Amino acid sequence: MKLLLRLLVTAALVLLLSNLLTGVVVTSFGTAVIVAVVLGLLNVFIKPILVVLTLPVTVVTLGLFLLVINALMILACTKIVGGFAVDSFWTALIFSVILSILQSITYKILGDDK
Repeated sequence: MKLLLRLLVTAALVLLLSNLLTGVVVTSFGTAVIVAVVLGLLNVFIKPILVVLTLPVTVVTLGLFLLVINALMILACTKIVGGFAVDSFWTALIFSVILSILQSITYKILGDDK
């Protein structure tokens, strides 16, 4: 049940951010749900590999390179999901940061934080 709630919250936030940020397009709530699922899968399977491969760069940048990895996950999601588009790397970076902050706040309010 927690997973379904987290999925719906993420989908709602993706849809909200697509309305607030220029350069981010989500065609429907169904597409936002698919984006949430794909982002979750990318974060579970691909992101850890990227984090390990870029560990020296991440250490040198004091962890800031993780923001780049998050933006790359968003850009990968745009290639996978039709109906979801992000214009540029910088838009993906801003989208990623705002999505992470809003997810943290929302999960804290709902009592579903880790």
